[in-house]
Amino acid sequence: MEAPGTIVLPAARRTGGKPFMEVIAARRSSRDFDTSRELDIQTLSDLLWAAWGINRTKGRTAPSSHNRQEIELYVFLKSGVYRYNPVEHALVMHLAEDLRAATGTQPFVGLAPVEIALVSDTTKITGKTPQGIIEATYADTGFICENIYLFCASEGLSTVARALVPKEGLAARLSLPEGHIITLVQTVGYPAARD
Repeated sequence: MEAPGTIVLPAARRTGGKPFMEVIAARRSSRDFDTSRELDIQTLSDLLWAAWGINRTKGRTAPSSHNRQEIELYVFLKSGVYRYNPVEHALVMHLAEDLRAATGTQPFVGLAPVEIALVSDTTKITGKTPQGIIEATYADTGFICENIYLFCASEGLSTVARALVPKEGLAARLSLPEGHIITLVQTVGYPAARD
């Protein structure tokens, strides 16, 4: 039985899309979004699976240092903030309020349909120096961000990864546990119509 506020996502499509070299050629950052269009549930499902889903036993679509899988995705939608549960391939309600605008200060933030905060549970990273923890966390964040970029290039979506994020304030709004840090936020949506 699904918990209140949980969105069970449809199975991700694991075939199709553009050929890889065309995707690489199309990959770019864009800050132009059609703010009137929400992502449909299938596209959101495919996006999250491509970003950080499970693609084999104990394996993910992006690597992580020593397979610690310490990154969590917090998905900001108009309907609220959700944590992506890759095992159930579901969005679990975290806060029932629209906090997209709280993820940054740029003009499109809060207007684009999806903001994804990448949050590292640094307590899962053991046996490293403080500098080593930072390096592992940001490398693993980068792998996931690039999966999002490649998915968006394949599907004709706009995206941009952002470090200009009020991280401490946002972490407080999310009531993140000790040792959980926001690394980046990535904005996703349909591209703005060209005149």
